[in-house]
Amino acid sequence: MRLIGGHVSAAGGIAKAVARGEEIDASIIQIFTNSPRGWKAQRVSLNGAGSVAEIIAKSSKVEKVVSHASYLINLASPEEELFGKSKALLRESLSYCDEIGVPELILHVGSHRGRGFESVITQVADAICEAFEGLNSVRLLLENSAGAGDSVGRDFYELSTLIDATNLSNERLGVCVDTQHLFAKGYDYREIQGIEELTGEILAVGLKDRIKAIHLNDSKSPLGSKLDRHENFDEGMIGSESIARLIVHELFSEVDLILEVPGDGDGPRRIDVEKVRNL
Repeated sequence: MRLIGGHVSAAGGIAKAVARGEEIDASIIQIFTNSPRGWKAQRVSLNGAGSVAEIIAKSSKVEKVVSHASYLINLASPEEELFGKSKALLRESLSYCDEIGVPELILHVGSHRGRGFESVITQVADAICEAFEGLNSVRLLLENSAGAGDSVGRDFYELSTLIDATNLSNERLGVCVDTQHLFAKGYDYREIQGIEELTGEILAVGLKDRIKAIHLNDSKSPLGSKLDRHENFDEGMIGSESIARLIVHELFSEVDLILEVPGDGDGPRRIDVEKVRNL
């Protein structure tokens, strides 16, 4: 059965993050296990527990904790220093998730800075493979971008090409689909035909079994704007009916849903999670 929840603050440790998840009636939560905008790996506390599993075993609601990697990581960077720091932080983030039992880490791949997607495929793939060396069970999910600038992962062809270049299994590498990023990139799934075109593309590039999470967000920005601007569910330019038709499609019907909406300014609220669950 699919899990439904949202991104919550991990301030004070994972136990407090789980408590925040319970407050919004979430069965899955997403957190930052390291600072989202810093290079220093400031690990979030386990609050004295031995693992994340030990913490959620005591929860009445939360069943799964996933992590989002730092926004600073750019595996496609042409700058040697930035690329080196990005590889190191990805490795640290995956290693920590593996160590404490966070099963999945979600990543924005980065920007090729004008070099073109084809020129960075090997660089990105090698960096991902290197980051996994010696790890046991964590999975990395590549997230589709809103398409701004020279971002990598703007469509399913690019995500599929990167995954194929790594030769990593489903257990190691998958995809997180962001509904707002799709819309901003130009995927118009407000009608059935658009949904069929989108899912057809996913099937055509062989990603059917790679989609492991959905960032469920409405959009403040219009179709094709390429602007990453999330809005509360049913308060944006996509609308709940359109999003509902997408997430009940057989391709997505069992995939976990994670809200990354602004709420009242502090992230997803109970009412946001309830709206999705009521669908």
